[in-house]
Parts: sequence; structure tokens; C-alpha cells
Amino acid sequence: MEPGKRTEAGGCAAAGEAAAGPVFTLEEVGKRNSSQEAWLVIHGRVYDVTRFLEEHPGGEEVLLEQAGRDATESFEDVGHSTDAREMLKQYYIGEIHPHDRKKEGSKDPSMTSSGQASFWSTWLIPIFGALVIGLMYRYYMLDGRTS
Repeated sequence: MEPGKRTEAGGCAAAGEAAAGPVFTLEEVGKRNSSQEAWLVIHGRVYDVTRFLEEHPGGEEVLLEQAGRDATESFEDVGHSTDAREMLKQYYIGEIHPHDRKKEGSKDPSMTSSGQASFWSTWLIPIFGALVIGLMYRYYMLDGRTS
């Protein structure tokens, strides 16, 4: 794609972004959820896995179950090999529209939107735990001396 050329969704491609393809919305991807046409979104990239359905080691049902939507979590949960990740490149057809991308923040509730651990999980919880352990130790040591 030429630098600055408009994509399908009206976005503008950045200069030097040679690998970027057309931009699709989740609605467009959602229409491709059958064995005739199966698209997946993994890490914000759109893949047409129709040709791979019969070859997939886990069976085509696994792919069809995720077809037409964001399959990032399922893809990562399985723990795909480096070879599988390399194979993805041949099925790449474009990017998901920025408005449809999930928030890049972690699902971990102890993480803030900036991706840093919150004050509670970083400092207060460990300090509280240390205080409780210290008090328990002191209580049992004093109890042991009086008996």
C-alpha cells in the first residue's frame, strides 16, 4: 500500500507501514463466519483462514467456533507454537479498524489503564500482609513465654 493511501474504512496508512493491509470493521469480519468464508481477528489483525479449515490440527470446528470475531484470547490460551504463529502470516488480509480494537489495557484488575500496577497491589496489600504476619508472630511468641 502506498504511504498516505486511504484504506477501505477511510483511515490513512502511515508512511513506512508496508505490512499494513486494508482496514476492516468487526461488523465486516462478523459476516465471515462460515465454512465458505472464515475470518478471524488475532491481535488486531484480520486473517482469512478459509483455506486452512481442513488442515487445522484441532479440526475445522475450532476455527469455525471463533470465525467472525476476535479470537486473540482463544489463540493465546491454546499456546500455539512459533511455527503456527509464522503460518498466520500467509492468511493475513488486513487490520481491524482502530475504533473496533479492544482496549489495550490488561484484564488484570490490579493493573491501571496505563498498564502499571495500582498503588493497592504494589504497596498497601504487601504492607498489610507484613503487619498481619508480624502481629501474629508477636502474639504467638508472647503466648509461648507465658505458658
